Amino acid sequence: MIIAEIAQAHDGSIGILHSYIDALADTGVNAVKFQTHIAEAESSIHETFRIPFSYVDKTRYDYWKRMELTIEQWIEVKEHCHRVGLLFISSPFSCKAVEVLEHAGVDIYKIGSGEVANHLLLETVAKTGKPVIVSSGMSTIEELDIAIELFKHFGLDVSILQCSTTYPSNPKDWALHTIKEFKDRYKISAGFSDHSGGINACLAATALGAEVLEFHVVFDRRMFGPDAKASLEIDEVKMLVSGVKEIKLSLETTEKKNEQVADKGDLKKIFGKSLCINNNLAAGHVITIGDLEAKKPAGLGIAPRDYKQIIGRKLITAKNQWDFLTNKDLNS
Repeated sequence: MIIAEIAQAHDGSIGILHSYIDALADTGVNAVKFQTHIAEAESSIHETFRIPFSYVDKTRYDYWKRMELTIEQWIEVKEHCHRVGLLFISSPFSCKAVEVLEHAGVDIYKIGSGEVANHLLLETVAKTGKPVIVSSGMSTIEELDIAIELFKHFGLDVSILQCSTTYPSNPKDWALHTIKEFKDRYKISAGFSDHSGGINACLAATALGAEVLEFHVVFDRRMFGPDAKASLEIDEVKMLVSGVKEIKLSLETTEKKNEQVADKGDLKKIFGKSLCINNNLAAGHVITIGDLEAKKPAGLGIAPRDYKQIIGRKLITAKNQWDFLTNKDLNS
């Protein structure tokens, strides 16, 4: 599952939002993720900015208000996603937002890491019966244990993502080993939510067994918004998807090493070598290691791996420089 998160990259413009869906439809991702904010239900004028990025909003509450969409708009977003073959995923930040998303027909819920301890929200989501993806960034193991158990209790299809709440995140923040820890601990699908602003983290996560990938996207990292610097640009998404598919295909190979080379006989002969003489030698000459060279192809002389077996043996017939050397040329 490869999820491209638009989040607030649309900056409150429904037109820009739909442009993102169209642009992502050709990248190979499986789903588009949004955030559903209802200012009155999730925030207050006392909420501070994480980073002072806005030139138009006096408070964080004002920003969330500007990011709101109507139920009708969310329905249009869902229909657009489905029309171009993408799943519609969103993170609700209030119980009211869950109500809106249920009206819109969301396919999968994403729980932001800041909401993992919000059991009121978790149970509201759980009662929908929809699949859930849990982000772990700001959550302790104890908090995650409770959340995962709650969703399992309701019989939900639940996945968990390792992530860092650093924007953009550095390699030392990725903690990709946690993906396996989550798989072992919870026995569910685990993956990675990326905020690095590049493709390397998700590629590495794929190689380590991530089954779900999520990352922010923008048209240009110089755009306005809180997540722009930690996002991928559209063309980078295509590169990432291609890389992920190749890595996943490579991981499906289960052949043992000998099985991998079983059909390489012709190549082994072409690139292999046979022993030869590196000087003109008379009959009766006793072979030393200094008389030997190995040259292509294999099968025309004694195999180089057997050179020790002929040291000290005598030539029966004279050999010219660079002649291949066979056992018929040597005494027993």
